[in-house]
Amino acid sequence: MQKEKILSLLSEKCMQSFGCDLDEATKQQTYRAVCLVVRDLLVQTRNDFCSRYEKQQAKQVYYMSMEFLVGTSLHNNLYNLGLEDSFRAALADLNVDLDDLYEIEPDAGLGNGGLGRLASCYMDAMSSLHIPATGFSLRYEFGIFKQKIIDGWQMEFPDNWLDMGDVWLIPRKEDAVEVKFGGQVHEWMQDGKLKIEQYDYTPVLAVPYDMFISGYDSGAVNKLVLWSAKSPSNMDMNAFSRGDYVKAIEQNAMAEAISKVLYPADDHVEGKILRLKQQYLFVSASLQSIVKNHLKHFDSLDSLPQKAAIHINDTHPALCVPELLRILLDDYGYDWDRAWDICQNTLAYTNHTVMSEALERWPEYLFREQLPRIYQLVAEINRRLVNQLNTVYPGDLAKIEYMAVIANNEVRMANLCLACCHKVNGVSKLHSDILKDSIFHDYYHIAPDKFTNVTNGIAYRRWLCQSNPKLTEKLREWIGDGFLHDANALEKLMKYYDKANVLQDLQKIKRYNKEVLCNYIARSNGINVDPNSIFDVQIKRLHEYKRQLLNVLHIMHLYCVIKENPNLDIPPRTFIFAAKASAGYFMAKQVIRLIDAVSKLVNSDPAVREKVKVVFLEDYKVSLAEIIIPAADISEQISIAGKEASGTGNMKLMINGAVTLGTLDGANVEIHEQVGDDNIFLFGLTAPEVEELWKKGYNPVEYYNGNLELRRVIDMLTSGVLGSRFDEIAKSLLTNSYGAADAYMTLADFDSYVRKQEEVGRTYLDKRKFFNMSLVNIAKAGLFSADRAVTEYADDIWQVKGIK
Repeated sequence: MQKEKILSLLSEKCMQSFGCDLDEATKQQTYRAVCLVVRDLLVQTRNDFCSRYEKQQAKQVYYMSMEFLVGTSLHNNLYNLGLEDSFRAALADLNVDLDDLYEIEPDAGLGNGGLGRLASCYMDAMSSLHIPATGFSLRYEFGIFKQKIIDGWQMEFPDNWLDMGDVWLIPRKEDAVEVKFGGQVHEWMQDGKLKIEQYDYTPVLAVPYDMFISGYDSGAVNKLVLWSAKSPSNMDMNAFSRGDYVKAIEQNAMAEAISKVLYPADDHVEGKILRLKQQYLFVSASLQSIVKNHLKHFDSLDSLPQKAAIHINDTHPALCVPELLRILLDDYGYDWDRAWDICQNTLAYTNHTVMSEALERWPEYLFREQLPRIYQLVAEINRRLVNQLNTVYPGDLAKIEYMAVIANNEVRMANLCLACCHKVNGVSKLHSDILKDSIFHDYYHIAPDKFTNVTNGIAYRRWLCQSNPKLTEKLREWIGDGFLHDANALEKLMKYYDKANVLQDLQKIKRYNKEVLCNYIARSNGINVDPNSIFDVQIKRLHEYKRQLLNVLHIMHLYCVIKENPNLDIPPRTFIFAAKASAGYFMAKQVIRLIDAVSKLVNSDPAVREKVKVVFLEDYKVSLAEIIIPAADISEQISIAGKEASGTGNMKLMINGAVTLGTLDGANVEIHEQVGDDNIFLFGLTAPEVEELWKKGYNPVEYYNGNLELRRVIDMLTSGVLGSRFDEIAKSLLTNSYGAADAYMTLADFDSYVRKQEEVGRTYLDKRKFFNMSLVNIAKAGLFSADRAVTEYADDIWQVKGIK
């Protein structure tokens, strides 16, 4: 596209939208005009793509996820459409820097962590692979939250991303659908068939907003449909006339609350109700939309499994099972057996965790009250399941109760998916083996063919090509352009192993990216960081099993060592953290407070700060990760073995040349298989060793008493030397006051971790060795492309093909 054409489109859009000439527009108006022009181009491309797959009556993927961590869209879309240079040149004629417009755009507040980012990576990959797909989620008005660290404490503030982010959304109010909550269910027989009517319910309208997802150089654009909750009646005029103004808008406010915030705190009944309503509104509206779309093109729903693959991303959308069943039974008159068969062959489920608290369970009374018809169907699913289990495990009441969908006055969402879906997959080899051998073993025994593995992958063009343009430019020079379409072509980089000029270039690129991050840290935190230091990075959701605590305990140990020996010859190290803790997660917030305290202690001590700096970057999000990841030397992946399902941050860091320091957990196992022993820093207990230690009886006090270095660090938590006491953290490690003592074996792995960190320091001093390790990690990262993962889903689970 010529820049004259771009300027003409921008000028026309500016006049239409803002009533001013392009050269009079503010920077915000220019940003919006650019986004609107790009959006129009996406609509054109999408219409062409839809015509192709509709003509072929192609099977479509419907990806159901409570999160899509999209990040920013302008850069991604311009890059994928091959228009970035053209727009940059056109805007330069207006004295506008495209990079300045990139900085205006907020991250879309549609996700929190790896689950949502993975869903977005897969949408990108499906578009790049020409696979017709629609993602479904909620249009969260305020997203997760904006994080501020005040006096060490995480504070949560609304993230009003729609102020500028709404430019990518196209509302379709005429396609709103009704979702029913509460009420009663009336059943009667008519013409020999059971009829169902739900009455006295509270209706909520789900209004769809479309966000378009481009593929790289593919001519394919898919869409993300985001549902916003509204009341059918905006105002109660009778109440307003009585002067009861709050009551007049109460119903609308209650309805809109459903799509206000991602993951409202659920440590109280009201929060649980709101979460359940969120999940049902998103699922019901999406399935109604899918069924309506199917019947536009096909005569009946009998062909739904052949034309639609509906994928349940973790347990949040598990209500797809009873809701699709309800639509088939109640709205279209199917009998149970045929409806169940359609559900089984249409629905598939990805499990993302072995953490029991994340395998959602709802109080049965609450579930019945909010979703009376859905509860009836879940109860019938459970009755039939228990009958089946009694034939497989006769008399084993404990096992049957554990596998039931409803038991002990709770509804279990993972078991609901296991009872129905035709495929269930884990997201790394280790994780999938744990599902089969442990957490879902009894289901696996019944239907082993149902279980499979698809190791996670990343949208590497975003995390390498867009986020690290200098490395991408050099890769194109060294190995050609093939890797832009096929990540496996990165393997060609291995021919440059131990080539001095290539290793020097890698070191220069890393230095440049570090300087970019140093400038960001100086602006955001007021801390001057040495770009010659090792950038040791741990960026992920704050959770105890991810063991940010182990990392900070090591920093405290290192502080003590340097204080004892100020002339210690070690390379300077910058420890960089970024993470959000769930609003109601007390211990996670305590860890953030500890990191902040250690940062103040270390950074203010003249004897230490030249060798060690500690930085916590607040409000972690995709756009911040795009700055941190290219600058990282060390990728901290230190979860207790057996708890991290996969991880994708490890893959993003790897492809940018960071070397993994981690346990054999999640996809670290496959990273190790790719790079070998010499190009990764492994430490700690393996998953079988963790399991064996629990069986023998893990006692963290023994490690505390047996290791003077560890004891000194733990004692620092309660001594006041950090400026305040951290008794809760110390107790969680040594006593049972907060559940199992040291539930994630931080103390058991401490010594191994410290010794491995010492090896990291020694290795980094040998730049030739370290950057050879970096080169190998880049070269071997192709396996972790989302293109590969989506191709496996398409071939083995969805049975779909790309549209040529």
